[in-house]
Amino acid sequence: MRFLNPMPSHDLTYDDVFMAPRRSSVVSRLDVDLTSTDALRLPLPLVVANMTAISGRRMAETVARRGGIAIIPQDLPTAIVAETIARVKAAHTVFDTAVHVDPSTTVGEALNLLPKRAHGLVVVVEDGVPVGLLGPSEAAGLDRFVQVHEAMSTDLTLVDPETSPADVFELLSTRRHRVALAVRDGKLTGLMTSKGALRATLYPPALDASGRLRVGAAVGISKDVERRAAELLDAGADVLVMDTAHGHQERMIEGLRLVRAMLTARGSSVPLVAGNVVTAEGTADLIEAGADVVKVGVGPGAMCTTRMQTGVGRPQFSAVLECAAEANASGKAIWADGGVRHPRDVALALAAGSGAVMIGSWFAGTHESAGDLVTDHDGRPYKESFGMASARAVRMRTREQSRFERARAALFEEGISHSRMYLDPARPGVEDLIDFIVAGVRSSCTYAGARTLPEFAANAVVGIQSASGFNEGRPLHVSW
Repeated sequence: MRFLNPMPSHDLTYDDVFMAPRRSSVVSRLDVDLTSTDALRLPLPLVVANMTAISGRRMAETVARRGGIAIIPQDLPTAIVAETIARVKAAHTVFDTAVHVDPSTTVGEALNLLPKRAHGLVVVVEDGVPVGLLGPSEAAGLDRFVQVHEAMSTDLTLVDPETSPADVFELLSTRRHRVALAVRDGKLTGLMTSKGALRATLYPPALDASGRLRVGAAVGISKDVERRAAELLDAGADVLVMDTAHGHQERMIEGLRLVRAMLTARGSSVPLVAGNVVTAEGTADLIEAGADVVKVGVGPGAMCTTRMQTGVGRPQFSAVLECAAEANASGKAIWADGGVRHPRDVALALAAGSGAVMIGSWFAGTHESAGDLVTDHDGRPYKESFGMASARAVRMRTREQSRFERARAALFEEGISHSRMYLDPARPGVEDLIDFIVAGVRSSCTYAGARTLPEFAANAVVGIQSASGFNEGRPLHVSW
């Protein structure tokens, strides 16, 4: 990457910069390979942040099918994380996992499950066999205590799990059905919508060596980090993320060395990620201690109050640019963690040399995030999110301590404990946001004349802009 103008002496946020187009021979967005340039080599360079309100089984399955990976948070008990990993690994790699109920379930109970998937349907199953579908149209005007077998649609499209997405799309188009149900030996395996069929042809899934969906897990550094990491490795985690707000500290370095030694002793090739830092020095120290990938970002996230409380942090674009250069010189990589609010921000992070981009709050307001769907007094749906250094998260993290110690720890917080992340009516599912992001990043690559992310980072030309320059680029949804 090079600067169009002289590089300024001050640090830059994503809003401070733009990319200039250059001569390109890339004809189509689909000619661009977005494989991540880190140790994971993901088909899609997107990582779901290890935030309790965001990253769970639903999110992990969905994102992995589209080529990214989700990191299960560190605050959950190891047994629960192991169960989540097992369920993700058992999921079908192409067909979505269906939300299902039995025929005696009430309509009210079934409707409460609809927000758990963007397609807004539940499958009625009897002894594992799909017998009907229920959505808002079937439930309209019915008493909520009616059982679903009295309301469900029984006109189903059943397919073999090996049916190609293209054939599923044609079948649904011909029959004008909302979903196809995959059935093996008469039992429900999953479902696919028409849009899901299209996505399955555009996004290769992120798979492990055994052909199962990939999922990562986070490890704190407070206590017994080696044991926790070993247990997560045994549970099948495809990447371990050692995570703390201040990654450039002795406890992180000591913990990294312990976990790296454990991985080496086991002959494991599972990548080890550590962070967060914002300087070349911090990046170099974590790599020297054993990190394959360094997480970069202090304070840019929507739930983080660190910069306003402490004055510590760094504008994210400059942090990514400097840390990526340091990591790449060592043959390693970084993840740009936080501060992305538009597809352009993801593109800029990749242009600056990031191996992949970690997203948190942007994905919080989706059907697949871990929180429950709530509506405000105007009827707008939202999910409640919170920062991982907030008092709320600290209480969860210290649940095994005494009531006094938990209360004392919660006095010191650096994050928002309660935030409403509204669902975008145009993009209510995480896959909708992935489409939005990928369209932008692929197009950015064509403007830069790049067919791969290494070419993108090499070819990108970045300029500096004023706040009015940034605002000039914003679309107007109503006339002025």
